[in-house]
Amino acid sequence: MTWFLIGLCGFLAVHSIRIVAPGWREARIAAMGAGAWKGVYALLSIATFGLMIWGYGQARSSPVLVWVPPMPLRHAGALLVLVALVSLVATYVPRNAIKARLQHPMLAATAIWAAAHLLMSGWLHAMLLAGAFLVWALFAFVSARRRGRIELQTRVGMTVLAIVIGLALTVAFALHLHGALVGVVPFPR
Repeated sequence: MTWFLIGLCGFLAVHSIRIVAPGWREARIAAMGAGAWKGVYALLSIATFGLMIWGYGQARSSPVLVWVPPMPLRHAGALLVLVALVSLVATYVPRNAIKARLQHPMLAATAIWAAAHLLMSGWLHAMLLAGAFLVWALFAFVSARRRGRIELQTRVGMTVLAIVIGLALTVAFALHLHGALVGVVPFPR
């Protein structure tokens, strides 16, 4: 659990620099150059993410059950994951109304995903992961919204495309990818 927590805290700390120390961040970019800053940021992100994933695997090998979520919460969580994946896809589909409305759909997706997983899992390591990401995503979302709105032109077809791809990704994850990548099958057959 120790390595998981170090990786988790490190990953979220790196991704919180713009939230808690924007002036320091800008000074580093000015001193190092944008390319070098992005390189250091990427290396720290990859290293802490890797440590978090490895530590999470270690924590899963000796799990601590905090509570057993009732089935209705699992169903609600599954629905929230669908909303999160549609929001995530909206991050990358240009000119869609979801991105125009949320402004920061990836942060919204992260918060929704984390809330869903808090509803669905009672294992301590999963609750720590989801809880930390939920708190971080909410702070990051509020911080990003304070930086100002960007007006985006939208097209109905692009919004529909984001929703369709998000639904397809949800089905693929629920039925195949989650089990293969995470080792937990959300809907056992």
